[in-house]
Amino acid sequence: MFQAQLAGLSALPKTAKMLLENFPEDRVFAFYGSMGAGKTTFIKAICQELGSADYVTSPSFALINEYTTEAGKVIYHFDFYRIKKIEEAFDLGYEDYIYSGNYCFIEWPEMIESLLPEGIIEVRIDEAENGIRLVRAEKV
Repeated sequence: MFQAQLAGLSALPKTAKMLLENFPEDRVFAFYGSMGAGKTTFIKAICQELGSADYVTSPSFALINEYTTEAGKVIYHFDFYRIKKIEEAFDLGYEDYIYSGNYCFIEWPEMIESLLPEGIIEVRIDEAENGIRLVRAEKV
């Protein structure tokens, strides 16, 4: 299990690196947290740590964004907050992405939880006092 406290934005790069180092073989990460908890901001730091210089934003309306690293690797970033039916994930072709072997970062995985494979990394971001974020991650 991985745990960290984020006391501010300056802690993001180090925490992103530590998360990736704790799960070096894993590629599917499901991010849980309330609206405004910092899921997208943390994913942006992880993408930068992986070597992507792309502009990382929440794919709220597109459902998926694709980023590329300097080494030519692909990263997929999902946001399932706005889906109304699980069939929308099938229409998106989520399986092609999830089983691609590329990094997949999923915001609002609760919306498609029954479709998620075993062995993913569940990342929980909770807000504490004074803007501190508590990050916990484990393989489930």
